[in-house]
Amino acid sequence: MKVFRDPRSVAVVGASDNPAKWGHWLAKGALTGSDRRSLYFVNANATSVLGQPAYASLSDLPEVPELVVLTVPAKAAAGVAAEAAELGVQGLIGITAGVRFDRGQMRVLGPNCLGLYDSETALSLAWGTFTPGPLGIVSQSGQVGLEIAGLADAQGIGVSRFVSVGDQLDVTHDEVLDDLITHESTRLVVLYAEGFGAGRALIRTVARLTAAGKRTIVLAVGGSETSREAARSHTGALTSAMDVVDAACRAAGAIRVTTPAEAVNLAQLLLHMEPTGDRIAILTDSGGQGAIAADIATAYGLQPAAPIDLAGAGEQDLGIYSQVVAQLQDFDTILITGYFGCYGNETPSLAAREIEVIEALQGNVIVHTMASGGAAVDAMRRKGIPVYREIESALAAVSAGLRSARARNIPVASEVKGLPGSGYLAARSFLCMEGIPFPRCVEGVDVQDLQAPYVLKTDWIPHKSEHGAVVLGLSSQDEVNDAHAELVERLGHGRYVVEEMDVRPQAVEMIVGARRDPAFGPVVVVGAGGVLAELLQDTTAELAPVSHSLALAMLGRLKCLPLLKGWRGQSAVDIEGLADLIVKVSWVVASRPDIHELELNPVRVTADGPLAVDTLITGAPE
Repeated sequence: MKVFRDPRSVAVVGASDNPAKWGHWLAKGALTGSDRRSLYFVNANATSVLGQPAYASLSDLPEVPELVVLTVPAKAAAGVAAEAAELGVQGLIGITAGVRFDRGQMRVLGPNCLGLYDSETALSLAWGTFTPGPLGIVSQSGQVGLEIAGLADAQGIGVSRFVSVGDQLDVTHDEVLDDLITHESTRLVVLYAEGFGAGRALIRTVARLTAAGKRTIVLAVGGSETSREAARSHTGALTSAMDVVDAACRAAGAIRVTTPAEAVNLAQLLLHMEPTGDRIAILTDSGGQGAIAADIATAYGLQPAAPIDLAGAGEQDLGIYSQVVAQLQDFDTILITGYFGCYGNETPSLAAREIEVIEALQGNVIVHTMASGGAAVDAMRRKGIPVYREIESALAAVSAGLRSARARNIPVASEVKGLPGSGYLAARSFLCMEGIPFPRCVEGVDVQDLQAPYVLKTDWIPHKSEHGAVVLGLSSQDEVNDAHAELVERLGHGRYVVEEMDVRPQAVEMIVGARRDPAFGPVVVVGAGGVLAELLQDTTAELAPVSHSLALAMLGRLKCLPLLKGWRGQSAVDIEGLADLIVKVSWVVASRPDIHELELNPVRVTADGPLAVDTLITGAPE
């Protein structure tokens, strides 16, 4: 990757004097590093570009350049790339879209990319201009990356490194992120990804960035392909691609956002402070703005104290702001909202005093100001105080910052192959051996060894309730026989199972499942279960396998948690036992690559522990 960080020589193929062409921007940017490296412009139709000599082809250059930037029409691009590979060029940046070529031993960034920029080495080979700063940007979309850079610049945040990876013919976003671990100027990274490739390798890379003190913000669309196909199991239907991406971000210590603006707002916060809790103090000079801030803070899951309204006291003595802030240091975050930042703009005689007050502010202070800019805003940014023009942007950033987690080591399970036979009996027999409890059952309809009431179900039909393939509450052999005859008439002959019906009182029905994501591998899911699982849509996911403590944390995120703890006089269920079951399921899917989906639904949980009463296992698709 060194050739894309600090090459000794660069050739821009397609360099141009025409400002409307890519070749002009790339050539102009390349000139900024001309005192650090040899620079060559290639244009078959010109003898000079931007006052520098132009050569007809790469072969005409006085030396073989280490790095070639290719911005010529698609019909010519493959030929130039082949020439570069034959000459022994080490790296190529492919700007042109729709090009495929044999790269040989040459490393390739792109094609269909916007280029790269590195503030440390004066390497500017991209469309646009960048201001040096602490933010690394890695983007599959060049234009999205450029938008992030522009929004960051508007908030006073410069760029340390910008890399548009495009189609990732060779160099991947994982490699670029790995290269940023030792990039001294980079303090924070924003990644825009449309797909994740080898997702677990990416998680390990982001975790190393986190360990190096460089937080990663992930802006993702689409995620994995799993949610785009109809899944046979409820587990697949209940978890979206973004659920899995969120789980991956938690595992890596990263934070996912949904827009470039969110990414930059969060970046401004994380560059200067790390939210440690949800208790927020609100200091304002407007009762209305304080009330709005309190409502928005609550909506974002924060815990605001009653707003402190200065009610015009700031105009009398601006020092009241720093004095009150000094009394609020017990809060996790202190929000100043309203006119602060505007005083000097509107009343120049107050400008110096406002900046003095800014310098006196202490603690985790963030500011929402009505000012669109000015000396006070600049002073806050120099001091490292995050400043926002919209109150919702400020509070959303604090809330997002609290979603961050420490990167975790995901154990690697020993892989075992050999799926059980098809059907319910085989699946439950296999899971029983893994320590997952089920009611006693027999194949067929003879109930002499079982205790009533009974459940009669088909062995071969998944989602039995939906297909009328299960009969509950049978109390005798005769009732079982009658129910069996009716099912045979309606569904046909096949294997049938009689099971003891779980009638323990005050049971809570849950779903515990697992599936194998194409990018991130095994995933475990838990949520509200039973026939209402898809209606309630109350689930959470983590990459598998998980520890007992992480399984408990998963349960803690569910809306149905109060039911597990005992709702309105009901007995609390065995949450520890349910967590153990989640751990077991996570290890099963992690150790068996031939399992595509595994579902226990419902799992009936009482104070006596969990009991799975239906299951489905699906093999990996061919």
